[in-house]
Amino acid sequence: MKAVIQRVLSASLSVDGQLISQIGKGLVVYFGVGKGDTEANADLLVRKIANMRIFEDENGKMNHSVSSMGGEILFVSQFTLYGDCRKGNRPSFTEAEAPDRANELYEYAYRAIAETGVPVKKGVFGADMKIQQYCDGPVTIIYDSGN
Repeated sequence: MKAVIQRVLSASLSVDGQLISQIGKGLVVYFGVGKGDTEANADLLVRKIANMRIFEDENGKMNHSVSSMGGEILFVSQFTLYGDCRKGNRPSFTEAEAPDRANELYEYAYRAIAETGVPVKKGVFGADMKIQQYCDGPVTIIYDSGN
């Protein structure tokens, strides 16, 4: 599993001109599922996301997590995190999980985040989503369960 985690002041997600989700201060998490990923990979990723201390305290140090500072998460499926550009100019997505299984794990991880108590909203799996985000920092963390 891979995730790109971005600290934001706000974010919104639309499909076909319709607002689907929006959050205030928190995280936008772009989530990709690779072949062979499991619920155990998702559980580890969810624990990392909920507890990652990337929000500043009163002294400007990154000591707060999204859960400890009362933030929200916008959770977005993104198979393109598995794009391999090593050969040629067109990415290959052969390492991305098949859509049905990827959607199962996306929904599983979404529910697991909700169970942590952090307010979470999501995108639409497989849709052409338009996302606006107001990055904070910017702070961007890349997580790969294969590492």
